[in-house]
Amino acid sequence: MSSFKIGDAIAASTALALVLCAPGALAQANPTPPSAEPLKRPPSGKTVSEIVVTAQRLDTARDQIQPQVGASVYSISKEQISLLPGGSNTAMNQVVLQSPGVAQDSYGQIHVRGEHNGLQYRLNGIILPEGLSVFSQALNPRLADKVELITGALPAEYGLRTAGIIDITTQSGVAQNGGEVSIYGGSHDEIEPSVLWRGSSGNFSWFGTLSYLHDALGIESPDGTSNPLHDKTDQYQGFAYLEDILDPDDRLSAIVGVSNQRFQIPNQRNLEPSLMFGPNGDQPLVVDGQTTFPSALINESQKEITYYGVVSLLHTAGAFTGQLSLFTRYSTLTFVPDVLGDLLFNGIAQAAQKSDTAGGVQAEASYQVGPAHTIRAGLIGEVDRSLSDTASQVIALDATGSEVSPTGIPQTIIDDSAKTAVTLSVYVQDEWKIRSNLTLNYGLRFDQFDGFRDENQLSPRINAVWLPFENTTVHAGYARYFSPPPFELVGSETVSRFANTTAAPSVTLDTTPFAERANYFDVGVRQALLGRAVTLGLDTYYKQDKNLVDEGQFGAPVILTPFNYARGRQYGVEFTASYTHGPFSAYANFAAQSAKGEDIVSSQFNFDADDLAYISNHFIDLDHSASYTASAGASYEWRGTRLGADMLYGSGLRADLTLPDGMVIPNGQELPSYVQVNLTVSHRFDNTPGGPLTVRMDVINVADRIIELRDGTGVGVFAPQFGPRRGFFVGVTKDF
Repeated sequence: MSSFKIGDAIAASTALALVLCAPGALAQANPTPPSAEPLKRPPSGKTVSEIVVTAQRLDTARDQIQPQVGASVYSISKEQISLLPGGSNTAMNQVVLQSPGVAQDSYGQIHVRGEHNGLQYRLNGIILPEGLSVFSQALNPRLADKVELITGALPAEYGLRTAGIIDITTQSGVAQNGGEVSIYGGSHDEIEPSVLWRGSSGNFSWFGTLSYLHDALGIESPDGTSNPLHDKTDQYQGFAYLEDILDPDDRLSAIVGVSNQRFQIPNQRNLEPSLMFGPNGDQPLVVDGQTTFPSALINESQKEITYYGVVSLLHTAGAFTGQLSLFTRYSTLTFVPDVLGDLLFNGIAQAAQKSDTAGGVQAEASYQVGPAHTIRAGLIGEVDRSLSDTASQVIALDATGSEVSPTGIPQTIIDDSAKTAVTLSVYVQDEWKIRSNLTLNYGLRFDQFDGFRDENQLSPRINAVWLPFENTTVHAGYARYFSPPPFELVGSETVSRFANTTAAPSVTLDTTPFAERANYFDVGVRQALLGRAVTLGLDTYYKQDKNLVDEGQFGAPVILTPFNYARGRQYGVEFTASYTHGPFSAYANFAAQSAKGEDIVSSQFNFDADDLAYISNHFIDLDHSASYTASAGASYEWRGTRLGADMLYGSGLRADLTLPDGMVIPNGQELPSYVQVNLTVSHRFDNTPGGPLTVRMDVINVADRIIELRDGTGVGVFAPQFGPRRGFFVGVTKDF
């Protein structure tokens, strides 16, 4: 296949936008990207192969399609991941938590700059569609060569999910052959074998990883104990990246991945049902003749499965670089209730089977117009099909609130639905190098979302980067954002079907969630010192929201449901510092932030009438808001032995505040602050037969602190959760 034909295939999807923005640009092109030094072939006699050089040049060209001009970018390399306690065996959320402004929550969730979710995952710059996952994390650090958190006032190529872009550059097998096998485990019955392999043959290369995890601490403990009841998990994950360099200007790549994770829902101890009905609210609920049920015996489980794939064709020629990608994701979530236990404790036992199939195209290109301007444009389209099947067991009530059946015979309510959403996004922007030390990136983005609602927005973006002195970088930006609620999570439950049952809501209003619209401002500065051994950073932001999107868990099925605050405001400041000298490295981050919302205007039936009334004219802290967060770490290597430590601090998420007169202020108080310190030591034996051998030992939560993430109260909070207690883990990795 000739490079001309490949270039035609990619350029066809972006040529119109580029021509409209830069007529006559072809005659003025400069083949050198403005923000990168040109890569040259290695001098003769060097051992670096032309294939490696070509792959690096294509990687650089790919990066030029999606510049991060003016955004706040925090990068964690594969080597830095290996220095963390747990290394690549840790979860992806724990890696991202090392960045500033990131707060941890239950169910493995993380919150960037006070947003509930708002995260978009990308693999090598390609969007990974959202899926149905609550506990599971479909991506693990083993596949990563680099993890970047991109936040702030984002350039026009980023949209829809804008709290943070987690862009993972995958490992590859270019000019490499071999791999590693590993076994890791310890406390909580954890055992995690894994294998990683990479290789190449001529222009074709591959990278893959497989892992299995069994753990008796699958979800956060609901009572703070080290070994919670009924909390096992089994998780299988696989990933592969394939790459074929067709010629010096063209590359075809593919990604395939699978995640199959099963969780028991952990139980609280020593609880008994407390639901009361009847005319005076003094009659205990009866289900199949029973009124009592020990909470320790409840048996619920959830299964989350994800399959995903990406195919990309990259072409670069002179001043033009384009990439055409197809992506898809299929995910399912299955919740199996304990019918008797759930009915007695919650008044409803709901079996839920949900699936979501998404696929789309991402076509993007950049074109350098002389030495001062680089025009970039893109088109992203996605189709999403969501299916939801629920069967709810409830108890019928009469007009007085008493049970229709004295013995409490359950009845089943079937509520199935299906919906298709279409999303189309287009953008164009110009990176203008006004002076050698001043760059302006400005553009427009248009998003159209047709789902449970049909909404759209034209969003301007502008960012400036100024280098006033050597090793000093100042950035400032503004972005208009448009963020529809997660389509796969929007409920279609028919509230009226639950009237006159134990699952009837006190509020029957059910407005479909709206897209969030926001103005975002960001200003920051970064300074390098001591020959770049020290880097200091300061970043500030302010966000003003209309129809702020939040999410909550309402009921026993652990499925998050989106809702809107009519108004929201978020602001904060972040400090970063890092130091690297020889075998020693260290970093520290601190963030202060505020996130508030007023007046819940969608999915109202999930809330208590008193809460809705209070929030209608009061700004309240969002339940996931942490006023202060910090992270820090250090690592030192001596004769093959690596010592390391990291620390996480949080001022605590929100909980309801009950005043002396009995009035409840939603999210009115802050949970206790916490500090979690983790340690690691590892040694690499280079001269073992067959390849190097690495042994490591990690201690998580050294001081065995009790970390209360949730106390079971707060807007959209269903149950208490606690962070991990002290754990000891060992691992052995053998290269081959």
